[in-house]
Amino acid sequence: MKLAKIAKQFRIDRPDKFRLADHDPAECCGLSIEKEDAKAMLSEGVERLAELQEKLYANNKWSVLLIFQAMDAAGKDSVIKHVMSGINPQGVQVHSFKAPSEEDLDHDFLWRIGKALPERGRIGIFNRSHYEEVLTVRVHGEYLARQRLPDAVAGKKIWQHRFDDIRAFEQHLARNGTLVLKFFLNVSLDEQRKRFLDRIDQPGKRWKFSMGDVAERKLWPKYMAAYEEMIRETSRDEAPWYVVPADNKWFTRLVVAGAMAKAMEGLDLAYPTVEGLALKDLQAARKALKAER
Repeated sequence: MKLAKIAKQFRIDRPDKFRLADHDPAECCGLSIEKEDAKAMLSEGVERLAELQEKLYANNKWSVLLIFQAMDAAGKDSVIKHVMSGINPQGVQVHSFKAPSEEDLDHDFLWRIGKALPERGRIGIFNRSHYEEVLTVRVHGEYLARQRLPDAVAGKKIWQHRFDDIRAFEQHLARNGTLVLKFFLNVSLDEQRKRFLDRIDQPGKRWKFSMGDVAERKLWPKYMAAYEEMIRETSRDEAPWYVVPADNKWFTRLVVAGAMAKAMEGLDLAYPTVEGLALKDLQAARKALKAER
């Protein structure tokens, strides 16, 4: 599948060499939304994902966890909506992580994440995730203070410790039958500005805009540094990061669909076989149904 080859280019397999500056948010691999092949590839990808999800559900051994992280207006909601458009809603669960509650803050930072993991046979989608703990919490030191951690564990090494914990957590998931795929939607500062203006100018989109979004733009360099280190520290074979160009939403969708399809095909999913006594029962049921008048 051509889509899978495109997606592979954006998988971070050498995190030690990763530099965010080397990744162009406007990259389209020579494709154009006006070209029919781009539309056809997305349609093909969505159709293939629908087939794979049906087998995943019937097989009931694997689960899939998709993690989306990005700056505001990068298109997380849009990519989830379009890429998952052909999938049976019964087999998908989406969880959007907002600011932690008081109950969340009384537990370790992975506690609320564990409760939202997909069960076997399902695709779970995290719109933001445990990675906020090494992104937003890192950029905003006051958020860390709210977690009421003992002084002995809240020192300079806390971010490295959290990276260690996240890697171990995701390795644990992989070893227990969860396919973990992580997508950083890489939008440019200028494209974000355009999308914010679009939200302000269109009455139907104004509800999406917050003055806090403007304040966060001023922290852009800090966020980019945090994202770069996060990807270096946590992109591993069992839970890879894809740095997806996000200035063109249609191309973002192609990359995500291609990465998902390729990874799920690697699970070698198949419908359960019916044999032995179960098959004899089916044959008996067929005979009885055929005999009805």
